[in-house]
Amino acid sequence: MMEKSYSERFQIFDENYPRILEEIAKAAEKAGRKPEEITLLAATKTVPLEVINHAIDQGLSCLGENRVQELLEKYDGLHKEHCDIQFIGQLQTNKVKYLLGKVSCIQSVGSVKLAKEISRLCLKENTSMKVLIEVNIGREESKGGVMPEALLETVDEIRQLPGIQIAGLMAIPPICENKAELCGYFSAMRQSYVDIAAKKIDNVRMDCLSMGMSSDFPEAIACGATMVRVGSSLFGKRDYPQH
Repeated sequence: MMEKSYSERFQIFDENYPRILEEIAKAAEKAGRKPEEITLLAATKTVPLEVINHAIDQGLSCLGENRVQELLEKYDGLHKEHCDIQFIGQLQTNKVKYLLGKVSCIQSVGSVKLAKEISRLCLKENTSMKVLIEVNIGREESKGGVMPEALLETVDEIRQLPGIQIAGLMAIPPICENKAELCGYFSAMRQSYVDIAAKKIDNVRMDCLSMGMSSDFPEAIACGATMVRVGSSLFGKRDYPQH
């Protein structure tokens, strides 16, 4: 398949971006919420630097990368002063060191082991890192994340680590047959989010509930998401070579 030219890709973004913002606003209003309560994070896996910078120049203010290597390749060229950069992919402990000072938040902290390594390196570099605790809401073996029944215990363990601030929760629900099933997972996440917030635990802030992607973000917003991670709906289908 032919790769799209940059001008084509700019155009795809320019057409999709206002539409996605409008869909977010509609979903929020339908749920009795304010559109500004929801952050749009652009998932930029395999999206070329030029296209990302075009998106930032058009007003995109938050992006997430899935792969450390790809983030590092793009990092120096990104229009960073106008955009918050977060890490949203599965993270190996030996790659944590490359993210410090480059991202504002690691959304995919699904184990105490990973949190301990983030903490160790933050102490070493005299810095701190916001994290979201990833919950394996569908209890899927193929996915990372904390099992729902272990969430409170894990939060309590991670919050005590120096250099880490728990800022919320993140999840990717299983592929569902219908919207009712999907909303069941999103609602369970929202309940955990509300329950933890109500406990007012030291060093635990429930500022961000990151859930919902291109295919299901309106349902996620209806169930209480404060951040949606949208990639292909913004940038077009990924039809170019994978790294």
